[in-house]
Amino acid sequence: MPLQCLVNQVRTYKHNSTPQIWKEDGVKYGLVTYYPRHKNHVDPPITPTKLFLIERVKQYKGIPYWEKQILKNINLHGEKNTKHYAVVKNTPEMCSILWKIKHLIKVTPLNAPDKLPEPESVSTYLHENGDLLIFPKVDKSRYEATIAFKKDPKRMDGDTLAEVLRDKWVNPME
Repeated sequence: MPLQCLVNQVRTYKHNSTPQIWKEDGVKYGLVTYYPRHKNHVDPPITPTKLFLIERVKQYKGIPYWEKQILKNINLHGEKNTKHYAVVKNTPEMCSILWKIKHLIKVTPLNAPDKLPEPESVSTYLHENGDLLIFPKVDKSRYEATIAFKKDPKRMDGDTLAEVLRDKWVNPME
């Protein structure tokens, strides 16, 4: 019987580093090295927004206590539904906090005008896509004219108009 030799097989893992041909193509931004697709690629100028609209998209139930604490600090806690919104500043500290719960939230940049008007003179609406719409407040005379028009008995609203037209359709000779 021939002598069988047992040979141990050892797996060798190769460290996957950046290929040598890419080394000179990298552009360094602080601590991050960016490798553009083309050598003459130039990034468009980006002006970061000052505020973020944060929406919770996952359930509050079943997540670890430290993530619940972060959600509570941002005021995104609540058991009933997942559609909770909050507006936070775009600071490095807040971005590092949001990075810890990125699987629970949706971050939308808030597009607001550079100079916000006084809060007494306008009314605002925050859209889902992050647009902050600013409307001037309606003056009192225009508001009273609208109320008077709606209460006018001679006005033909949709229900009255539908009823009159239906009567004319059913009884055309009258």
